[in-house]
Amino acid sequence: MKEICNDLAKEYEELDTIVAALDESGWNVMTPAKGWTVKDQIRHLAYYDEKARLALTEPEAFGQHLADISMDPDGHLETLEKAGKELAVAELLNWWRQERRTLLDALILLDPKARLRWYGPPMSARSFATARIMETWAHGQDVADALGIERIPTDRLRHIAHLGVVTFGWSYTLREMKVPDSPVRVEITSPSGELWTWGAEEAKDIVRGPAEDFCLVVVQRRNLADTRLVIKGAIARQWLSIAQTYAGLPGAGRKPGMFSKSAR
Repeated sequence: MKEICNDLAKEYEELDTIVAALDESGWNVMTPAKGWTVKDQIRHLAYYDEKARLALTEPEAFGQHLADISMDPDGHLETLEKAGKELAVAELLNWWRQERRTLLDALILLDPKARLRWYGPPMSARSFATARIMETWAHGQDVADALGIERIPTDRLRHIAHLGVVTFGWSYTLREMKVPDSPVRVEITSPSGELWTWGAEEAKDIVRGPAEDFCLVVVQRRNLADTRLVIKGAIARQWLSIAQTYAGLPGAGRKPGMFSKSAR
């Protein structure tokens, strides 16, 4: 768990460096997520890092939290809307930093295969850490886009790319669509130039291109039309039009033309 926890820590630190330097007006800049400011993005991360910490350190309390949601889902949405909203920036940063620090301290001690409860099906500790990397990177992208910052991609993207591949079936099930029987091959190039592959070599449906673009699509931060991905096959194209790595209702994603294709 040490390696993946180190990657999660680096993801936190990179985003922290961006937002900690902002003045009050910067925290109130609207992001591409409709109705969400930079502050809302960090509030969201702090809330779920707190719940992730609860799932690890107080599983019975987290179980009660899930039961409360099932009894009153609208009340949970209201809680999400209000969580951390009245905090000053310094207080919000302190909340987020404390929760993620405690979460990392607990995660690193676990067996990678240990099963943990979460909002969807239970997952391994390693997958749990991967999901936190994905969430932090995705919401960090919203912040970077809002501020006009171009982040330098790293090979930590492999965690997100893998999650993108393994949630293939989930993306269809979430939308009550039949999961295709035919495999999709993914061949993407890492920021360091390594070729990452998933899926059968003989698959007729193939996705090729930069790993960063693939990750942006599966976390719904870029429309497929605004990427350099090369798609072969109807199933591959359909999948990437609905791909979603996170739990919750189907996301609206981003409209085509919102972002220009990166030359990198």
